[in-house]
Amino acid sequence: MTAEDETPGRVAYQGAPGAFSHEACLDLRPWDEAVGFETFQGAIDAVLSGDCQCALIPVENSTVGVVEPAATLVRQAGLVAVSDAWRPIRLALLGVPEARLSDVKTAESHPVALQQCSKALNEMKIAAVEAFDTGGAAAAVAEADDVTRAAVAPARAAEVYGLVVLRNDLQDFSDNRTRFVLFTAPQA
Repeated sequence: MTAEDETPGRVAYQGAPGAFSHEACLDLRPWDEAVGFETFQGAIDAVLSGDCQCALIPVENSTVGVVEPAATLVRQAGLVAVSDAWRPIRLALLGVPEARLSDVKTAESHPVALQQCSKALNEMKIAAVEAFDTGGAAAAVAEADDVTRAAVAPARAAEVYGLVVLRNDLQDFSDNRTRFVLFTAPQA
């Protein structure tokens, strides 16, 4: 598989629909079926087993540095990097339709996303709550239907889960970017 290979296949990513990794799959590999896994290990195992032809994994963020444990798991698995792309990351605070920004007491998201907006959350006196990913956090907030809970996720996740954007550009640095790398299984 090459970076330019447009033969339809399956690309694994860590997260739920609406997560940044899902968004990156849709934008960078639109001809592939994007298949989400709860953990980085699950996405890697899907490539190693042949269930998916490749995995799109975030390995580095301009604000917080190396994305652990993703980078370690990729090295341990011996996956082969095929291509990479730096993508801007714009964090949004998402709540249920009835919520107002002043209602929000907690914000749920992937730990790396929470690090990218820690200053903003502290200024708004919103407590950070770790979740397995940004899309999963949005799904949990929608299911809870609680005006005091919000998710830190891509704005596009609001459409996926019937939420509203309470605040855009939540990231602490305007040039916030993540490097996504497309990996394949090692050749035998």
